[in-house]
Amino acid sequence: MTATTRITKGIRTVANDIAQGFFEITHNGFALLGLAVMFAIITLVAHPEIRTESEVRLMGWLQDRHAPTASVNLEPEAIERATATNPQELPKQQAAVAFWLSKKYGVAPEPLSALVAEAFETGRRAKVDPTLILAVMAVESGFNPFAQSHVGAQGLMQVMTKVHSEKYEGYGGKLAAFDPVSNLRVGAKVLKECIARAGSVEGGLKLYVGAGNMESDGGYTAKVLAEYARLQSVVSGKPIQSIQPNPAVITPVVEPSAPPTVENVAALTQPS
Repeated sequence: MTATTRITKGIRTVANDIAQGFFEITHNGFALLGLAVMFAIITLVAHPEIRTESEVRLMGWLQDRHAPTASVNLEPEAIERATATNPQELPKQQAAVAFWLSKKYGVAPEPLSALVAEAFETGRRAKVDPTLILAVMAVESGFNPFAQSHVGAQGLMQVMTKVHSEKYEGYGGKLAAFDPVSNLRVGAKVLKECIARAGSVEGGLKLYVGAGNMESDGGYTAKVLAEYARLQSVVSGKPIQSIQPNPAVITPVVEPSAPPTVENVAALTQPS
């Protein structure tokens, strides 16, 4: 037997030994694994409390594993909180108002569309012209829901929150003054009360701005009526330039109640 033959035979013997050893180890390993699984199943069946605890731990592990993916959808209700509406979903007149206000005041049409839709709905319920509500909003805050004056008037319609705090109780409290829809609804209610007390839109606007017992309101009423007329023009589809505000021909939009007095004017417009 040559040296080469002996070397070849030796290599074959080593390879066979390695293969046999690997087979034995693998075989025994699978056998041990099978026994471990069997004992685990028997244990879980015999002890339900261990099975329950194991399920809880497994679920926690799976949730931790999927946490990065789930974080993308942690706030699916955010879109529901947003004060925004697609202007193309509004009626034609409301959409026209939303786009016109958006262009004039540099505010996105989507939040303005939500406010326009709410103004029309609130105006319908309160029997106040929605374009008047929007005109007051435009002059008071320029559609800034976080506006605040030096005397404490707050929000879109610059309602005196301290004076009308009870009107916000149904919306969760005073902080609702900075919620656009809540402020709009409360402001529309205050505006309606002012018009009813004064007996006219012009007088109601003077009460609203706190100038009911003054000779001049600093041009506030004229500004609101001018914007009111422009918005009415937008709604009717007429050229805005052809509309000029004329307070003498604007009739009240709500039935007047008691005439204004110094006491009720102060209650409506002055901080406590």
